[in-house]
Amino acid sequence: MTGSPSSPADQSSADPVAQTAHGPSGHANAKTMLRPTDTATAPLLSVRDLSKTYDLPRGQSLKAVDGISLDVMPGEVLGLVGESGCGKSTLGRCLLRLTDATSGQILFEGQDITRLSERALRPLRQRMQMVFQDSYASLNPRRRIGDLLAEPLKVHPGPDGRKRTPAVITGRLHDLMELVSLPVTALDRYPHEFSGGQRQRINIARALALSPRLVVADEPVSALDVSVQAQIVNLFADLQAQLGLTYVFVAHDLAVVRQISTRVAVMYLGAIVEIGETDDVLHHPAHPYTAALTQAVPRPEVGALRHPPLRGDIPSPVARPSGCRFHTRCPAVEDRCRTEEPTLQPVRSGHDVACHFPLAAN
Repeated sequence: MTGSPSSPADQSSADPVAQTAHGPSGHANAKTMLRPTDTATAPLLSVRDLSKTYDLPRGQSLKAVDGISLDVMPGEVLGLVGESGCGKSTLGRCLLRLTDATSGQILFEGQDITRLSERALRPLRQRMQMVFQDSYASLNPRRRIGDLLAEPLKVHPGPDGRKRTPAVITGRLHDLMELVSLPVTALDRYPHEFSGGQRQRINIARALALSPRLVVADEPVSALDVSVQAQIVNLFADLQAQLGLTYVFVAHDLAVVRQISTRVAVMYLGAIVEIGETDDVLHHPAHPYTAALTQAVPRPEVGALRHPPLRGDIPSPVARPSGCRFHTRCPAVEDRCRTEEPTLQPVRSGHDVACHFPLAAN
């Protein structure tokens, strides 16, 4: 909120693009801290052929998510990146059953949750949480922060299956404030009394209240100043290392994705067009769309563009192009691209791309 006080944690001048292994306050980057181990054979989250279609007037339909399959391993950070309107947020909400998918399958901890009733899904809510983009709209402005954070602790039983006592809840609230670097006095204040970065810390604390394993972060820093973005990304990284969390991190900013993600999936018009280890995908993009996105990231060096920039606007998902969904904007389009839709195929170990003519390694 304009004019709201900022905590010292929100006053760093560091640029997230320039972050290396450690942030401005010595926080370790998630990419250097916690990766899926070789012994982790079972995915924490699996998605198979997931689609979400919205019915529109006049018999039209909008396919926001189109046949996505992926695995998220314990302890990894999967970055979902793409332009606005590509389906990233819808996919994130479908993963947690905040929005029901039209078709496909979602497995969490090996359990099929795709069609579970709300009653059957409720115990699982403790282990899968979401941090939303709009930190202010996510908080009830009429309730104190302490009440907002205490609500999930009152609704869900403790690890022993019993209702938590007021003393236990108070102790947990103090722990949460320490985790997100806010003073305990914040519990007695209202959302409008905080800055945007502080409110996002509160939302993170609420997501962590029940000690989840999986956190879906939906553009959690896009509405923040660059200096505050760096602090919040560092907080996500520290919490991942400290608590052993797994993230699906939704963003349109490749600089943020590069900083925190161990693996990245690039989405375009509802589908994943490239997926692989973050450094491999961003330094050696195989899809023209990924290459154009990486080229759009500001760089201090001066020189010619390595890849042609994006041209035109993203087509309407209501009238998706035939063949390759990117062919209307692709600088290297061929006749085959206009009629035949490519599927994800490996270009290197652990690196898949949906392109008939993938870019050569560079």
